[in-house]
Amino acid sequence: MRQLAATMPGSLRILFPGLVSSITVALAARFISEHYGAPVMLMALLLGMAFTFLAEAGSTTAPGIEFASKKLLRFGVALLGLGITVQQIASAGIEVVLVTFAGVGLTIAGGVVLARILGRPLPFGLLAGGAVAICGASAALAISSVLPRSDANHERDTIFTVIAVTALSTLAMILYPMIGAALGLSDHAMGVFFGATIHDVAQVVGAGYSVSEEAGATATFVKLLRVALLVPIVVALSVMFGRNPAAGQAGSLPIPFFVIGFAALVLIGSANLVPPDVTAMLLELSRWCLITAIAALGMKTSLKKLGEVGGSAIAIVCGLTVLLAGFALGAIHLLKI
Repeated sequence: MRQLAATMPGSLRILFPGLVSSITVALAARFISEHYGAPVMLMALLLGMAFTFLAEAGSTTAPGIEFASKKLLRFGVALLGLGITVQQIASAGIEVVLVTFAGVGLTIAGGVVLARILGRPLPFGLLAGGAVAICGASAALAISSVLPRSDANHERDTIFTVIAVTALSTLAMILYPMIGAALGLSDHAMGVFFGATIHDVAQVVGAGYSVSEEAGATATFVKLLRVALLVPIVVALSVMFGRNPAAGQAGSLPIPFFVIGFAALVLIGSANLVPPDVTAMLLELSRWCLITAIAALGMKTSLKKLGEVGGSAIAIVCGLTVLLAGFALGAIHLLKI
């Protein structure tokens, strides 16, 4: 293995140990799933959490694990676009779109209100609300870039929000399928629930595909509806606080590239431009990318860090998470989605 790594280009050689570690955990999770019927995504997450020491800063495996948890994840999500057609999106109905958009607006407003009640500054309420409402850590970082930096705790609040939404997303990935099953939700309704409520894309995908292919596809689509709202919200906040949407980046907007790739592949798949055999192969590749990414995410997850910040900050993020989940479940029930 070392001889193989020595013949690789420099960047790949750095990533190789962590990638091999993530793939090994993914293979173990797949083996357990196939032989014992356990959800493969959940197994990848739990097995990964048993190897958190591999993701520690300075370890030779950390760069590859970081790459798998982010780049490989986004590549896998983009490829999932081949499994979703425009016809499926149209059949989702206006109700799903309204529930998704209303949930985002309600959560951001809730962040502002809870921050005021608990004595936190407005920027923190917007930061926490946006991260919970849209796409977790990615939204936190994008929103943080346009918030005023006069507060000495700006960087700390940003780091806390990233840790908190990642930890809560991981918890939601485990608990929400149980809640959906207990409430008797259909696979489609579960997909809407996961996509409209779980913070990060990785955990949405993990929760959805741990239930079924339909739940996974629906959850991914609904989640990307939320992600698409990142750009207008960041622009609105930049106008509100008089900051450039992406300071130091020539005014570019923080549009996640994998969202563009996902949308493009949805259109390509809808037009039947890719042969079915190739589509099946690419979707299987996507599946492996996602299992590997979830394993890497488990290696990076440390729930104990959540207790290192103030109680009011934790209360706000947890309260917003419960608010969004409660709203989505109520809307799904009332609208019979």
